[in-house]
Amino acid sequence: MLHIFKNEKKISIIFFIILTIDILVKLNLDPFPYRYISKPPIILLLFLYYHYNNNEKRKIKKLWVTLALCSFLLADIFIIKHTNIILLSVSLLLFALAKVFLSLRLSHKSDFNIIRLIPFSIVIGAYTIFIVSLLFDSLKSFFVPALLSFFISLLLIQFAFLRKDVVDKTSYLYVFFGIILYMICESMMAIKTFKMDLPMQDILIMLFYGIAIYLIVFGIVKEHKHDINSF
Repeated sequence: MLHIFKNEKKISIIFFIILTIDILVKLNLDPFPYRYISKPPIILLLFLYYHYNNNEKRKIKKLWVTLALCSFLLADIFIIKHTNIILLSVSLLLFALAKVFLSLRLSHKSDFNIIRLIPFSIVIGAYTIFIVSLLFDSLKSFFVPALLSFFISLLLIQFAFLRKDVVDKTSYLYVFFGIILYMICESMMAIKTFKMDLPMQDILIMLFYGIAIYLIVFGIVKEHKHDINSF
């Protein structure tokens, strides 16, 4: 069994089969109990893949990824019944914690070009402002939590961007585009929950979310640092 988790191709095939099953369950069956069975394996499989393949040189980095994946797993369970205000609030908190843990994992002490960061931050900041403005009238008591969540997403994408030239290109691209997809998924979920329905929302949200976490985890596993004093 262990050799399966060491095989990237096999794990990828299994992952996308599980993701497809969960999407089909979401579209065709009642949330309880079916999604509570179909959804957790998505994160659990990635957790096992990371556990058996990571090359972390510092235990704290492994801890951050472990805590992030555990937070995603619990958030996934709580958000299944997102019409419940309490469960939705808990899930938002857990997703925010997951992003904080990922930010800590991706951070480093290498020098970076602040000039290159400024235009990127302006673009991402403008996107965040647009989403918050779109949802402003609908968020009500969730305005502050949502604003905080989007702010953490902004920090996360900046940390991912700053890995450029610090880690190998493959790892950088996997993680960076994974987080971009996550932000798109997060925005779609917020619009669906607080504003209006979107075309093919159920398929796209789960598809983007699954691919996003897949790319982030695989990107971290593939990471090879250049000659730097790593954090």
